[in-house]
Amino acid sequence: MTADLSGFPVAQRWPAAHPDRLQLYSLNTPNGVKVSIMLEELGLPYEPHLVDIMKNESKSPEFESLNPNGKIPAIVDPDGPGGKPMGLTESGAILQYLAEKTGKFIPSDPARRWETIQWLHFQMSGIGPMFGQVGFFNKFAGRAFEDKRPLERYVGESKRLLGILDKRLDGRTWIMGDDYTIADIATLGWVNNLITFYEARELVGFDDYPNVAAWLERGMSRPAVQRGLKIPSR
Repeated sequence: MTADLSGFPVAQRWPAAHPDRLQLYSLNTPNGVKVSIMLEELGLPYEPHLVDIMKNESKSPEFESLNPNGKIPAIVDPDGPGGKPMGLTESGAILQYLAEKTGKFIPSDPARRWETIQWLHFQMSGIGPMFGQVGFFNKFAGRAFEDKRPLERYVGESKRLLGILDKRLDGRTWIMGDDYTIADIATLGWVNNLITFYEARELVGFDDYPNVAAWLERGMSRPAVQRGLKIPSR
């Protein structure tokens, strides 16, 4: 029986060729790739739809019917709780939902599960917002600001966060030790973006954080990460 997505206006603007698959509405930004990497790691059947934020498509009525905040990524799972279709937004919430739905990339032990969620929120509350501001003031419109104090503020905070992550990764393969989890999946794209697209490697002294650099290299070598970083691209 084919899933009925007619109750979701977002699915009317971005029609599903495969309505029985999980629908991803996104772009390959650092927030967007969290979900595409997760889906690639899981091997779940899904259908990606490009939502072009440069054309304000995420502010369209159809998209905002799913996410009133007008931000990617978002999903519609045709097989949500109780077997009913469910829409979900906020990248961290989507990662946790997919992890708990599949039982993968989140520990089953309650204490380690909550520790993983703690590091997921560390990315959400710190690394994402601070690295994003570095990108704005170093590469985009903010670079024209004569007052360089905002850039210095966000660079300093990004260095502090990299220091915390570097200390956490000392002697660990992944953020949770031997277990690759949603904490890594959430964070890899942001750290990679900081030193590539945002062109801030020297600015934040990235090479002063060898544990982070080694972790990033391990993460970037994963085939699912390489695929996820490009989905959905313009």
